[in-house]
Amino acid sequence: MLSYCLPLIMLLSWTSPAIDSSGPGEELSSLLNKQQYEKLFPHHHALYTYEALVKAAAAFPTFAQEGTHEVRLRELAAFFAHIAHETTSGWSGAKGGPYAWGLVYTEEQACRDGHCTQYNTGGASPYKPAPGRSYYGRGPLQLTYAYNYGAAGKDLGLPLLAHPEMVSTDGVVAFKTALWFWMKAQAPKPSCHEVMCGIWQPAPADLTGRRRPGFGMTINIINGGVECKDNTPAARDAREERIGFYKHVASALGVPVEKDCDCAGMATYGN
Repeated sequence: MLSYCLPLIMLLSWTSPAIDSSGPGEELSSLLNKQQYEKLFPHHHALYTYEALVKAAAAFPTFAQEGTHEVRLRELAAFFAHIAHETTSGWSGAKGGPYAWGLVYTEEQACRDGHCTQYNTGGASPYKPAPGRSYYGRGPLQLTYAYNYGAAGKDLGLPLLAHPEMVSTDGVVAFKTALWFWMKAQAPKPSCHEVMCGIWQPAPADLTGRRRPGFGMTINIINGGVECKDNTPAARDAREERIGFYKHVASALGVPVEKDCDCAGMATYGN
């Protein structure tokens, strides 16, 4: 199995972190202030403000608020790593380094003209596309497909099927959709939140499939069928960039990361 998560600050073998329920959870603003946010994302789009993030996070009271302080910071680093990767405009020689360019794009760049009709499907879900609307990637986690817009809209109380453009024009809505995906378990997958804060524990079938808690499992949940299933150069580059962002953010937050952050070799979910 490949392992791109080389030491940056400190490495540790992933063990199930104890859930600390002895007191109230920390609000996001107590884990990350605006100055830190701006330093992490110095080129972020005007849509992605710190204030929008904090307001959206208030709708998900357990996000980065379960487990020890270290566990909470690590979950935040993992979330930031994925949204930075999905929206980056950086490259290896970019000014300030490749990890300074997260949260730049609000929409899937190749689909802005509306030609990506493959996303205009509700599948077997009750959420069917509205006439004339496109459901390509938008927001920090690039929400795609009509069934995801529909499900997110229902849970968030927003008309996202009728107005998918809200995800790329309203910062609070944008972050809410990203947090919705992060927090929501979609069987047979656990949620990324459950994986990072230690709630999810692998069943025997997961262990057989080399699924284990940690950042690699979140890659599997988000895009495993593309990035974890095949070891092509493109898949390796995508995983390496996600892991690079994870190490970068974790270092900035002063939190150690697990020794193996990769998902190569894990059984995927067919996504």
